[in-house]
Amino acid sequence: MKSKVLPIFIFVNMSNIPIFSKIAFVLFSLALAGCSTPEPERQPNVVIIFLDDSGYADFQPFAQGGVPTPHVQTLAEEGRMFTNFHVPQAICSASRSALISGCYPGRTKVFGAHGPNGRGLETTFPTIGEIYKKAGYTTAIFGKWHCGDQPETRPQARGFDESCGLMYSNDMWKHHPEDSEYWGKFPIKFWENGKVKIEDVGVPEQKMLTKWYTEHAVDFINRHKEDPFLLYVPHSMPHVPIFCSAEFEGKSGKGLYGDVTMELDWSVGEISKTLKENGLDENTIVIFSSDNGPWIAYGNHAGRTPFREAKATSFDGGNRSACIIKYPNHLEPNSTSNNAFFSIDLLPTLCRLSGVPLPETEIDGRDVWDLISGKEGAKNPHGYYALSTSKNFDGVMSGDGKWKLHLPHPYRTLLFPGKDGLPGKYETKQIELSLFDMENDPYETTNVIEDHPEVAEKLIILAENHKDKFFSE
Repeated sequence: MKSKVLPIFIFVNMSNIPIFSKIAFVLFSLALAGCSTPEPERQPNVVIIFLDDSGYADFQPFAQGGVPTPHVQTLAEEGRMFTNFHVPQAICSASRSALISGCYPGRTKVFGAHGPNGRGLETTFPTIGEIYKKAGYTTAIFGKWHCGDQPETRPQARGFDESCGLMYSNDMWKHHPEDSEYWGKFPIKFWENGKVKIEDVGVPEQKMLTKWYTEHAVDFINRHKEDPFLLYVPHSMPHVPIFCSAEFEGKSGKGLYGDVTMELDWSVGEISKTLKENGLDENTIVIFSSDNGPWIAYGNHAGRTPFREAKATSFDGGNRSACIIKYPNHLEPNSTSNNAFFSIDLLPTLCRLSGVPLPETEIDGRDVWDLISGKEGAKNPHGYYALSTSKNFDGVMSGDGKWKLHLPHPYRTLLFPGKDGLPGKYETKQIELSLFDMENDPYETTNVIEDHPEVAEKLIILAENHKDKFFSE
């Protein structure tokens, strides 16, 4: 922005002032006349790229040996990589609602994955779209919503000025491998700005989803470069069934999942390039992550994680997601942090950075900017984080991420994987009351509850209190 130059008028009787003083006074007056009053600094833009069922190890630099993902790699080199980022529930609707509301699933009662005609996130819980729009931001979502399919819970009614995409998961259609007859009753619709653009999304349209979301995001940035904006890009991929556009078919040489991953990486590159071309890169917060871990039942159509179990469990294979945050001049580039925090913390943290007031309603997330930025001596403000799977409350992680307590609960584990779009088979197991040392055993292999009874006792009390408050019904 240009500075406003204010005229200055000074009237002084200079007849009795020495010549050198007169010269100094004139120079001082001219300097004052040239002074400017800068306008307030523009609020930062916010871009959130949220993948669906992406594995922690799908993208470089979180793991090597997969397909090349140079744009995500560059984002990490220009920003900060977070290796201890989690979601409170590793299932679609619950995770996405937690992200955009800053609230636990136990508070909002958004559990699991909602199907067609689901209410989703109730309007009593403000979304990040509503909060930012109220503060003067232009807002948009291009991608999978999955937080409500009723008129009052769709994106246009929840604070997003522009939108396009699917209301729920792309497998909830007539080609569902397990129950096509049921899902065939609900054609998937492609929405744009509150209206149905495609009545029945088929294979040709699914192949274009990543490209369409990206094109809309790029166009939005180009049109709103003069305004502070919030851009949310929750991709449908790589949730099964997986598809990519013709330009990426066979490109990875490592199967369809590799092709899909490369197109998602391309999408990150297009958004990053557009920000730079419009001179917005230095004043934009970019976040890259996933709603949960991979759906490993789908074998070669699923992502990779080094952690225990996967999607729809409260083990780290489900709850821990790769995360990159870029904010030039505020976060050290090409750096890595192992500080633990959860997706519910992003809303209050972003509001702090943007100068956007938080809603008056209670939220569970906290401002963790000091942790994210690596401020010396920073401590997580949470005493614990809560973990759940659907309507089951599973346990807690200590706020510092050092300990994880599982209450006794059932969980699914893979018997054998499927192939080429068909799922494998799970079996149900039971975990006993267990404490894991996440610093020394991030793979949750050894129950150390007998070695650390004082830690377990404290977390059990926190877990039981949370359970009584949010899961007592």
